[in-house]
Amino acid sequence: MARKDETQVEVDGHRITLSHLDKVLYPSTGTTKADVIDYYRRAAAVMVPQAARRPATRKRWVDGVGTAEHPGKVFFRKDLEPSAPSWVPRADIVHREGTSTYPLVDEPAVLVWLAQLAALEIHTPQWRFADAGPGSRTVSEPRRPDRLVLDLDPGDGVGLADCAEVARWCREILDGMGMDSVPVTSGSKGIHLYAALDGSSTADEVSQVAHRLAEVLEQEHPDRVISSMRRSARAGKVFVDWSQNNGHKTTVCPYSLRGRLRPTVAAPRTWDELEEPDLRQLELPEVLERIDPGLDPIAALGRAAEASSASAEEARDRLATYRSMRDAARTPEPVPAAGEPDDRPGGDGAPMFVIQEHHASSLHWDFRIEHDGVLVSWAVPKGPPLTPDANRLAVQTEDHPLGYGTFEGTIPKGEYGGGTVTIWDTGTCDVEKWRDGKEVIAVCRGREDGGLGGVPRRYAFIRTGPMGRARASAKEDRSWLLHLMKDQPDGTDAGTGDPGAGRDDSAGAPADRPAAAPDDHAAAEDARGEPIEPMLATLGSVRDVTGDEEAWAFEMKWDGIRAIASVTTDGVRLTSRGDTDMTATYPELAELVDAIDPTVLAAGEVVLDGEIVALDDADRPSFSRLQQRSGLTRPRDVEAARERQEVHLMVFDLLRRGGASLLRTPYEERRTALFDVLTPTEHVHAPHADHGDVHHAIDLSRRLDLEGVMAKRLTSVYLPGRRTRTWIKLKNEKHQEVVVIGWRHGRGGRSGGIGSLLVAVPDDDGTLHYAGRVGTGFTDRALRQIQERLTGRARKTPPVDDVPAADRRDAEWVRADLVGEVRYAERTTEGRLRQPSWRGWRPDKDAADVRW
Repeated sequence: MARKDETQVEVDGHRITLSHLDKVLYPSTGTTKADVIDYYRRAAAVMVPQAARRPATRKRWVDGVGTAEHPGKVFFRKDLEPSAPSWVPRADIVHREGTSTYPLVDEPAVLVWLAQLAALEIHTPQWRFADAGPGSRTVSEPRRPDRLVLDLDPGDGVGLADCAEVARWCREILDGMGMDSVPVTSGSKGIHLYAALDGSSTADEVSQVAHRLAEVLEQEHPDRVISSMRRSARAGKVFVDWSQNNGHKTTVCPYSLRGRLRPTVAAPRTWDELEEPDLRQLELPEVLERIDPGLDPIAALGRAAEASSASAEEARDRLATYRSMRDAARTPEPVPAAGEPDDRPGGDGAPMFVIQEHHASSLHWDFRIEHDGVLVSWAVPKGPPLTPDANRLAVQTEDHPLGYGTFEGTIPKGEYGGGTVTIWDTGTCDVEKWRDGKEVIAVCRGREDGGLGGVPRRYAFIRTGPMGRARASAKEDRSWLLHLMKDQPDGTDAGTGDPGAGRDDSAGAPADRPAAAPDDHAAAEDARGEPIEPMLATLGSVRDVTGDEEAWAFEMKWDGIRAIASVTTDGVRLTSRGDTDMTATYPELAELVDAIDPTVLAAGEVVLDGEIVALDDADRPSFSRLQQRSGLTRPRDVEAARERQEVHLMVFDLLRRGGASLLRTPYEERRTALFDVLTPTEHVHAPHADHGDVHHAIDLSRRLDLEGVMAKRLTSVYLPGRRTRTWIKLKNEKHQEVVVIGWRHGRGGRSGGIGSLLVAVPDDDGTLHYAGRVGTGFTDRALRQIQERLTGRARKTPPVDDVPAADRRDAEWVRADLVGEVRYAERTTEGRLRQPSWRGWRPDKDAADVRW
């Protein structure tokens, strides 16, 4: 019989006895054991993928963390508690002293049980067991590490902002090694930096690489970084602790609470957050606010490893994530237990669909389609489009049970998805195409009085994740576009029927929209076959478009080189913004001829505006990789570079169609015509735009790790060579074109070569002024190429007069006619770049045209 202060709960079919729920574990905030248990239950969906199959050591504060004057007693535990329930997954490790049995945090119930024991901190190594699954006690050899970790620990007099700067320096080195990294504010004083590994290296090998990375940073920034273990030398510096890659060491698990005076969390962060001036450690309530809407910056590290090592039984259980996020005792939603039959409503028959209107923390519509025994689900913030010209952002969520197809009710506040759910429309669907993780096309046949208007609707879900070669990492992003197709079933016109729910999905033209008219001047220019000069955007902010968002479309800003493509039946011509012919440099883009509708091409020239990009190993645009292809013209050099790095063309505008100019045609109509004319190929893509919601577009660009967003007025005409405010650049990070004026000699690992570049930026009158020193962002190969490019350009005196004496020391000066681009944090009052990082050369820009 349970005592008065005990209660029993069921988590994933396991009964757990909880006691002393009102005990205060964090006196400074009044956080109780019940709060801690609730945190770990809700955080399980994002924490378990990081901790699964790793032996978990724990730090327990049975009586709480105490106060500064009277700290609580902490117990460090490795071996599994003798009182552990039999269902807790476990595995053995053989030490010289004997065999130790460790718990494995493979399921949410384990986290709840550990929280009941007041195990506030969970620590895990960088490796997982190869075959120790749920309930297994089989001794198993550890896998090789699946992640590298760097612990950036601030010494006396150093703060979190300093750690963030060192984290950015680490990121640049890891980027150069082809490794994506994720920062985690540790919940203590510093920052942890994680990067995924492919499992081909031993722990000793990973430790050696991490140690060398730390040493290089110390050599480059001796006043800011230390890699030595000597504590006495760390004052005023950030210690880059590489030793936690040792196979016998552990690091606090991402999303673990910390046993500090306040309930801080080892919280995964975005790189944008590390740029914030008020960066600080996050606490329990703040992390829950991030988890509930689905923000999980480190998800990729958990999902990749989970997918590679999951057992067949786990792979078949598509509702495991759904169950981990819900407690059947607290929510009216259907929560079938593992192995329990999940009967579809209405028995057998055609696949079902349901669209539920969900009034949670923000209103959205949940679009669910039956597939492979579950309801595959997307959250659509603005609801399903009812006209083909209104695309909608759709975020894929966890699979739901078939029984959810009839669910209506109120999910209690504080539970996952808390709010009211009603059925907006439901019925059967014909699934015409299902390409997992890429594309879904289905005809939905709803109710007579449903939100779809009682007529069949053919929808396409299109993945907006990374493009290019198929990779496992391309499955990590959850962002899609929901599109109502023009070709509707049964002869129905898209957009007919009752819009439903009072929503206006029409993309009707504003009254002041200019009518399409021929552009006589452009026609005369084009008749001679002269390239069209690209239209330019103005750098702006979200404030420039808010309040009038429905009048704008939002494209992703691709990190590459602008290109105007002229396509005829005779071939392709590519020209840059500076009117340089780039056709020979990018031969794979000759397939543009195959991408254009042949009937349109037969009528005359087709001219497209787009961006040439190179993709990194995670299929994201990489300006540094594009440098490997830029400026090459000799066929042998082009083919050799193409073997190493392919390029792609992201097409976003149609300027001439079948010989007819579209320059004076509104943007909205040009985009519609583009999708009618162009069919994507292996190296040619036509990304969709988001309409009317700048915040969703910016969020998507950050999730895809893109440069930013281009906001374009639906009514805007194309003005060649002109910079207008009808196109607005919204950048996620600050970039600046700079003129290279010299370089300084390297030290340590860069001895005998370039250590940093000295750069300048002209003022409004064209007079050059010193802008600072750029010493990061270089790969070894890039430094060699820069050295070769600067050879023969030497001059005796600096091209500018305002270089400080400290930066003149050992400087070598060059002619001020080469343009590069840097990323930077801010511009100082003296006009200097703060925290600049090299991105690459800009051969398409002239030094005389560079401005702040």
